[in-house]
Amino acid sequence: MPVTGTFKALRIVNMQTIEAPARGALNFMIMHRFGQLNTGVYNFFGLDNATLRLGLDYGITDRLAVGIGRSSFQKMLDAYVKYRLPRQTVGGDNNMPVSVSIIGSITDYTDINYPKGGTNYSVSYSARLLIARKINRNLSLELTPTWLHYNLVPAAADKFDEFAIGAGARMKITKRMSINAEYNYLLPNQIVSTPVHNSFSMGLDIETGGHVFQLVFTNSQGMTEPQYIGRTTDSWGNGGIYFGFNISRNFNITNHAKSHKAT
Repeated sequence: MPVTGTFKALRIVNMQTIEAPARGALNFMIMHRFGQLNTGVYNFFGLDNATLRLGLDYGITDRLAVGIGRSSFQKMLDAYVKYRLPRQTVGGDNNMPVSVSIIGSITDYTDINYPKGGTNYSVSYSARLLIARKINRNLSLELTPTWLHYNLVPAAADKFDEFAIGAGARMKITKRMSINAEYNYLLPNQIVSTPVHNSFSMGLDIETGGHVFQLVFTNSQGMTEPQYIGRTTDSWGNGGIYFGFNISRNFNITNHAKSHKAT
């Protein structure tokens, strides 16, 4: 029997999970981040400022999904393709110990200025291998080796290709609530011209029927892979923390999606 419900949402916080919409299902996601908490009373501890990503995810088949998004931060457009490989199974002689998905994305951001770049146009690409295991009914873990490529970097000494590894976890605390955490480690000596920090995020998931509502704390303002993995410039140590939320709503477009949900 395949293991289901390893993660409840398509994202742990910023990181994609192995989950994908069922065939014919459309997921609408709002990702919202306020400003930094350390900006003080004048900016109401960041609540006066905000960035937003709107995204649509669609299941072409039960294994293949596509998604698009628009971010106000750096005026970004992003798109991805995700394919679900073998799923974790239980109850047989040859159980699969993990669930695996692969995802490739492209990001186009048109509001970026590097001192010597001479352009406001940049495209980046990412590829991630998502490996997850549902340990028990309450705990799920995920590991994500990552490759990033930028066609524009801050300085000549910086790498156009970057490598990172991410780890995430979900721990259920009630039937409809869980605590999520993720950490993305960027391998050293890839960006040397500007200080870049590893992205660490925590969230509280609340399931409300067809919605999943996430309260989020993170040191990453960006919400796509090239931003939060390779371009996080704030840290938890100096108070560079962004409070925000994710809202995910699923719509069953076809009869197949409706019957899939019923089962």
